Amino acid sequence: MQSFANRQCGRSIVRGFSSPQIAAQPRRDRCLTASAAAEQPAVAAQEGGAAAPSSNDPLMLRALRGEAVERPPVWMMRQAGRYMKVYQELVKKHPSFRERSEKVELSVEITLQPWHAFKPDGVVLFSDILTPLPGMNISFDIGQGTGPVIPEPIRTMEQVDKVTKLNAEATCPFVGESLKQVRQAVDGQAAVLGFVGAPFTLATYIVEGGSSKNFHNLKRMAFGSPEVLHALLEKLADNVADYCRYQADHGAQVVQVFDSWASHLMPQDFEVFAAPYTKKVIDSFRSTHPHVPIILYISGGGGLLERMAACGPDCISLDQSVDIAEGIDRIGTGFAVQGNMDPGILFGSRETIEARVMDVIQKARSKGVRHVMNLGHGVLPGTPEESVATYFEVARTAHQRW
Repeated sequence: MQSFANRQCGRSIVRGFSSPQIAAQPRRDRCLTASAAAEQPAVAAQEGGAAAPSSNDPLMLRALRGEAVERPPVWMMRQAGRYMKVYQELVKKHPSFRERSEKVELSVEITLQPWHAFKPDGVVLFSDILTPLPGMNISFDIGQGTGPVIPEPIRTMEQVDKVTKLNAEATCPFVGESLKQVRQAVDGQAAVLGFVGAPFTLATYIVEGGSSKNFHNLKRMAFGSPEVLHALLEKLADNVADYCRYQADHGAQVVQVFDSWASHLMPQDFEVFAAPYTKKVIDSFRSTHPHVPIILYISGGGGLLERMAACGPDCISLDQSVDIAEGIDRIGTGFAVQGNMDPGILFGSRETIEARVMDVIQKARSKGVRHVMNLGHGVLPGTPEESVATYFEVARTAHQRW
């Protein structure tokens, strides 16, 4: 069985970065050589990484590898919480998001709530992309209804110099323990997903001091003092790659990279401030964990698909801003694709949900690509649980419907 990294060699390169941060590379340099790939599983094993592929792996892993499967696997982004009554009751007792995501028993309980209810093929850890920041000497909090807050935004080189190397085992051990317990609970019946924030998206919060509509502080830095932003992004890329490794070493079988706000950059600026650092995360993680597939997602990323492909993930997650068949035509068939039903459709009738789930699956199937059924964005608050049940039911029985 080839590693994910080695199979990258079979892809056509859809676009090269024009950014000076990444020089044009020969095709062979974008993937491991056969001899290097052969050595990688031993490296992963030494560090506690994921085991080599097995025919007993969960459906999602086998589908991502390109093995023959009877139907596409299915899960949902923001799968845990928000829309589930059992989660809402738990929130009343534990109103702090950080308590819910950083206390192992609560994180595990919330992660498994949709697993017990709907049996998705992927179970994603209940956590947050900002969780590792304190381990980098960047404090944050998440208020009720106010979103994340960085009390001391980073805007100078002196502040960047104080960002430290992440030691996840020492600073967020609850993530590893939660992943370990979730992996034990699902017992091979579903793939366990970890996730990280891409360097650019993390930087938006760190520089802005929280969420933003126009990212004016970040863009002031990007175009006024780019050396400061590049220094920050460089440190974040190294730390995010290490955080991917930490999650994989503690039970994550797939890692999804969220570059949630990268679509707020012009395409040429994406190639300077986002893509090089996302690619660095992917390449660094793959060098030690070649058997762990990497999914890349950008909200509103329909205009960036070719550039997402050039970052080299194993799977590209399409949001609802692009038709899935058209998206596949643009990136080629060398990638797995994930997505991409509008989460708002789950407010529709059963018939509507059935038709739209099958529409996405059929379009991906017609292109002959590896496909993971998902929404184009996170499940929305207030979504009827019976609609979520219909979504999973239709996807699980898709092979009986086409």
